[in-house]
Parts: sequence; structure tokens; C-alpha cells
Amino acid sequence: MNKAPFPYVFPGRIFLPGGASCQGLANTDPTPPRASTVSRICPKPSSHSVPEITGDGPVPTVGTVLIAIAKAIARSTISAIPSQADHATSSSSTLSITALAVKNTSTPTCPTSPIRARTIPAALSTPPSDSWSRTVSPIGPQAGPCGVTNASSSPSQRSRTGSRPGGKKAARASSTEHLDGALANFSGYIAADELYDGPFCILSIVDNRTFQRLAYQVLSRNPNHTDIEGFFRRFHEALQTRGLTLRGITTDGSPLYPEAITTVFGEIPHQICTFHVLHEITKALLSAVAKVRKTLTATAPKVGRGRPGTPAAKRAVRRKKRIERKVGELFEHRYLFVKRRLTPSERATFRRISRGQPQLRTLRELMEEVYRLFDRRCRLATALEKLRRLRKRLRRFSRLRETLKKLESPSLEKALVFLDERQLGATSNAVERGNRRYRKMQKTVYRVRTLKGIEGRLALDLQRERQGSGRIPTTQSLHKARAA
Repeated sequence: MNKAPFPYVFPGRIFLPGGASCQGLANTDPTPPRASTVSRICPKPSSHSVPEITGDGPVPTVGTVLIAIAKAIARSTISAIPSQADHATSSSSTLSITALAVKNTSTPTCPTSPIRARTIPAALSTPPSDSWSRTVSPIGPQAGPCGVTNASSSPSQRSRTGSRPGGKKAARASSTEHLDGALANFSGYIAADELYDGPFCILSIVDNRTFQRLAYQVLSRNPNHTDIEGFFRRFHEALQTRGLTLRGITTDGSPLYPEAITTVFGEIPHQICTFHVLHEITKALLSAVAKVRKTLTATAPKVGRGRPGTPAAKRAVRRKKRIERKVGELFEHRYLFVKRRLTPSERATFRRISRGQPQLRTLRELMEEVYRLFDRRCRLATALEKLRRLRKRLRRFSRLRETLKKLESPSLEKALVFLDERQLGATSNAVERGNRRYRKMQKTVYRVRTLKGIEGRLALDLQRERQGSGRIPTTQSLHKARAA
């Protein structure tokens, strides 16, 4: 790549491109010392300046900028005469670069106003408190000389990243806004239950048809009849204020509710959760099967150590293995005694494992009769007649009478109320669903361990249910827009 020729400067002589040199020193000045002060005359900007280099003769005018490089070996001076009126000299004892003026051929531009900028204050200066050109809103006074901004009147919304949920705000709004919205579609049937969490107890009322939580109360101890009655009375007043009437209530088998329900709501249908009743009966029946297994294990003969040597010892070993195999099968297939409906293969398995044990088949027949009590195709009177015959049959089995005493409980009769009340919920799953959601939440949200924390979290749960009515249409609209 060819480089542009530059004039080389030596003491008293300048070599120009093409071999020409300047040897005359008439127009040169001696180089001042390093620390000397010599005035320099800078050429005024002019559009008629012509570059020239003094020497023995005139040098042709060039149209490019010539850069003279002088090395401090001895005295060297370069002078440029832009015009006859202005004279500029440059002297240096070290390596210097001097740009010679050339003709300005650029078009003059219009002058622009300077951009307004904020000056950073010094250490002990008064900090600015007015607006800046780069900010939308004014900046507050800075705290000290460090330049820290401690205030801003920005109109934008505050960021919610990392903020904690507003449990306190939700708790204040839950007693009014949520109750109005939830009771707007009140079905008239509720489910009530209590949830124990360490020293605390959560009382809840949920609509048994719309599955919305209507009221709750957090106690720092186990509830008694007075607490349940006061909780129901406050809810009853809320219904009377809005002109609503309670038609039925579903609870578990706890003895806290019957007296309070009669005192506050009067004679209304009270349904005992069928799931809790069946759970107690199946638990009792499985314990009866366990007693049969224990009895079979006790009848197994005892054999000595080592190989059996006599025919009687061999028969004892074979009998013991048969009993152990039967006990193992009864334990493995114990679910067949409490399953609602059995397939043909399961019935064949049940007949095989219950061979030689008629009490086991009796347990399965009793369980099938219990399931037939809760058939919705029957009325309450028909179910009560079936229950009477079942209890009469149970009295013939002295061994099973003590084990299945749950069939004699009066809660079984209250568990059949839903057969006449078609809108009344047979189970309290509506309130149990909210309890399970609370248990799942508490595994990850560790601050829900105090009375205020539990109340705030339940209030947020109510707020979530209140906003759930508009969440489903929004989700469906988004899905349709994405599909299109």
C-alpha cells in the first residue's frame, strides 16, 4: 500500500516531495528552550488562506493538509504563512506536529443552541433540587455531598416486585365485599367444619352448592359449644340482614354442632357427612378382618428347628405354611372387604381367600348392605327400614356385635337425611376442599404460623375466590385469541 509523501525535516533544510528542498534560514527563528515561554500566533480562520513553506524558492500550493514532523536532533523551525495579513509561527524542541491551514471548502452551517445539561455539584456545594432535562419529574434534594437522591415525585406506579401479599387489606374487605358477592348466589345449603392446626382452630362455613367460603373464624384454642353457637349466630344475622334463609346444613360427626344448630337455626335438615360415617364403618370392619388373621395365626402349629424327621412333623410344617399363606392373602386383598363394587375376577379372588371362613363372607355381606343404604334411588323411609333389618341381623353375631357397634350409632340415621333433600349435600367435601388447600399452602408459606398470619392467608383465599368469577371468561378469551 503506497503511503502519501510527507516532507522530511532536517536542521536547516526541509525535503519536499519530488526531491525539492528548502535551505534558506532567513525566515526561520531559533528554537527556544524547553521551559521558555514563547507566544504563538494562531491563524484566524479564513477562506482565502494558502499554505506556503519558506525556503530558497516558492513552493507550489497544495490542496491537502501537509503535516510536518520535526525530530528534536537540533534546532528546527517550520513556519506557515496563511495570508499576507496574518502570520503564524510554531516552535518546538521536541517532536511536534503542525497542521497547515488549507482552504475551507465546506458549506457553513447554521449555529445550534447548546444542549442544556446539569452540572454535577462539587463536594461542599448546594445540591440541585429543581428539574433536570433528562428526567420527567423533579428530583428531590440530595442528602449531603455524596449525591444520593432520596425522593422522587415520579408519576409512574410503584413496582410490586418482591412486595408481600396484602393479607391485612384483604381481611378488612372480606367481611363486607366478599360476603355480599358470595351471598348474591346463595343456594341455601351450607357445610361447616373445623380445622385444627397446632394450638389454633379454624371454623369455616362454605356454600355446599357453589363451593364458596362464606365465613371463617380463627381461635387460639379448641372450640366449645359457646364458640360454635356464636359463630353460627353471626352468620345467621348476616343472612337475616340480606333476607336469606338457611335450608340445610352438612357437618361431620362431631358432637359440637347438633345443639348449636338447633339453638340458632331451629329445626332444619342436618346431614352428617356420609364419607365420615362410611370411614368409621370400614375402619371397624377392617379391624374385624385383622382379628380373624390374628386368630388364624394363633392356630398355626409350632414346629421345631431343622428338617422335619417324622410324618407328623412334616404335616405340621405343611399346615403352618398353608395358614401363613392364607394370612398373607387376607392382608394383601383386605381391600376386597370394603370395596363398593367388585369385578368378576375380584369376586373369584374373594371366594378363594375366604374359603373355610364363613365369618369373612358375613363381613362382606354386611358391608354390601351398608352401601345399599345410601342409594339415592331410595327414600329416607326405605333406607331406615333397611337399617332396621341390618341391625337385627347384626345381633345374631355376638363376635361382630362389639366390633361393628358403629352400625348402632344414631349418626348413621342422620347420614341418610339427604335422600329426601335432593339439594342437600351428602358430604362436606365443599369445606374439606378449602381445608386441604390451606394444608398445602402451609407447607411452603412458613409465615402462616401465627393468628394474624392465618387470618391474613384465609382473607387472601377469599379474595381469590371473589376474583375467580372474572378469571374464567378472561382465560377463555385468551385461548380463543391464541387459537385464531
